[in-house]
Amino acid sequence: MALAIDLNADLGEGFGVWRLGDDEQLLDVLTSANVACGFHAGDPPTMRRVCALAADRGVAIGAQVGYRDLAGFGRRRIDVDPEELTAEVLYQIGALDACARAAGARVRYVKPHGALYNTAAADRAQAEAVAAAVAAYDRGLPLLGLPGSALSAAAEAAGLSFVPEAFADRAYRADGRLVARREPGAVIDDPAEVAARAVAFARERRVTAVDGSTLTVDARSLCVHGDTPGAVHLAREIRRALLDAGVVLAPFAS
Repeated sequence: MALAIDLNADLGEGFGVWRLGDDEQLLDVLTSANVACGFHAGDPPTMRRVCALAADRGVAIGAQVGYRDLAGFGRRRIDVDPEELTAEVLYQIGALDACARAAGARVRYVKPHGALYNTAAADRAQAEAVAAAVAAYDRGLPLLGLPGSALSAAAEAAGLSFVPEAFADRAYRADGRLVARREPGAVIDDPAEVAARAVAFARERRVTAVDGSTLTVDARSLCVHGDTPGAVHLAREIRRALLDAGVVLAPFAS
C-alpha cells in the first residue's frame, strides 16, 4: 500500500467584515478543513460559506472548537467548569454540522483550537469535557490532537477514535509539546524547511526538537496554520514535497 497522510488547516477564522487567511485557495490544497465554530472565530455566514466550499471540493469538514474568546482568538486559557465546557463544545459541533449538512456534507471529526488544544493536551478534566461532548453528539466522530496527550487518553476512555497529528510549521520541545507561541522561533515560516519537516513526519515519523534531539511522532495528519503569513504558499510547498516523495494525500475521516 502507498504511504498516505492527511493535510489539514484552520479555516473560517474571520468574523463579520474581518477576514483572516485565504480559505478558498487553501481548500484547493488541503484534504481536511478545521472550520471555526463561532466561539474563538467565525460566524454563521462564514461557517456556511466555508462548508459549502469544502463540500464542493471534497475536503473533509472538521469542527474546530474553542473557548468563548473572540477578543483573544481563543489563545487565552479559560478555567471553564467541565460541564459548561462540554455544553459549549457540543453547541459548536452542532452549529457547524448544520452548516455542513446544508451544503450536502457533514462534520467528520473534531479538533480543539488554540488554548483549548494545549490545555486539553495536559489537563485531564478539560480533555474529558471535550471528549464527553463529542461522545454525546456522535461517537463515530474522531478527535484530532497531539499524540500521547490527555486528550488522547480521554478519547480512548470515552470510546472515541483518536487521530494523532503533527505540525509542519511549529517548533517542538524535547517532551513532544509545541513551543509556546510567545517564544522566539515557535512558528516556522521558511517554505523549504516546513516542506522538509512535512516529508520527515510522513516518511520517517520524526522531527527535530529545539534542543537538537530527535522525536518520534506517529502522525496520521499534518497541520499547517491558515493564519500564518504566506499560508497558501506553505501549504502548496508541503503538498508538492509530499507528492514528490511518493506520499498520497487523503483525509483520515471517511
